[in-house]
Amino acid sequence: MSDKHILVVGSGSVGKRHARNLSALGCRISCMDPRADRLKEMAEEVALVGRFQMESEAYAASSYDGVVIASPPHVHVSQSIQALDAGYPVLLEKPVCPGFADALRLKEAADRIGVPLLMGYTWRWWPPLADVRGLLNDQAIGTILHVQFHMSAHLADWHPWERYQDFFMSHRELGGGALLDESHWIDLMLWLFGMPSQVSGRIDKISDLEIDSDDNVDLIFTFEGGPRVTMHLDLYGRPHEKFIRFVGSEGTLLWSADPNQLAVARTMNAEWDKTPYTCERNDMFVAVAKEFLATLDGKQVATCQLNDGLNVLKVIEAARLASRDGRTVAIEG
Repeated sequence: MSDKHILVVGSGSVGKRHARNLSALGCRISCMDPRADRLKEMAEEVALVGRFQMESEAYAASSYDGVVIASPPHVHVSQSIQALDAGYPVLLEKPVCPGFADALRLKEAADRIGVPLLMGYTWRWWPPLADVRGLLNDQAIGTILHVQFHMSAHLADWHPWERYQDFFMSHRELGGGALLDESHWIDLMLWLFGMPSQVSGRIDKISDLEIDSDDNVDLIFTFEGGPRVTMHLDLYGRPHEKFIRFVGSEGTLLWSADPNQLAVARTMNAEWDKTPYTCERNDMFVAVAKEFLATLDGKQVATCQLNDGLNVLKVIEAARLASRDGRTVAIEG
């Protein structure tokens, strides 16, 4: 158990989750959010040491052991730099921010200050995907030839307690949209295979959702000496689906979120060897919280660093250019 004092910046869904988990691990929690109603909701779930509507108030009122940035992406960089400048390690929710150039400002600050920053691409802490990585490293299905990433989930189902039109995901200027918010899948691709050499595809808004952000992403990635990767992300699909299919020279490996399992097939028939898992979604957030607390005690950031987040944005920038110009774009390593 920890007795650390953590400031959570942002009290939306993910901010509440981080606050609950860190509190359960023994931390004292304070929160900053410009919305008084959300601060009130947070206080009903977690005993707060302090609650503030302005960052200046939060930093003037107390000292902290660490800061969690769980606000909309368009303010990630400024809020992270403020925390780092104050000397506090940061757990930064994904993505780093909407654009690569702004992310470089954060990297410069982080390198200059030398305070730890842990990126919250949480699927890296999901036990089935850790097992996938091990199976791929062991060439359990031979040489990987093609990989299909698929995420489909109707936006109105994400936060049933609020209008989806009010959710930051609906607004491009706040950092919403399928490509940026669901960049988990780009991060997983990089975690498993490294940086691709090229990307082509389309990023669009094609549904009747009342949003001005993108709701449909279809990308093709090429890897030098590696697999061909296709990726589909959408914000309009029902039922919700999350899966990754790996097709190798000696069989197919399928990871799915629902059912929570890995499955391997090596014959022409649908004869799947299935491994079910009992882990729950919050488990990976708890694992992130534990690693963050370890960094406060001097451990090195291990699972997901700021550079990992910058690499995701580098791929996103190339994908945006490819979609805009209708061409294949090279990605710098």
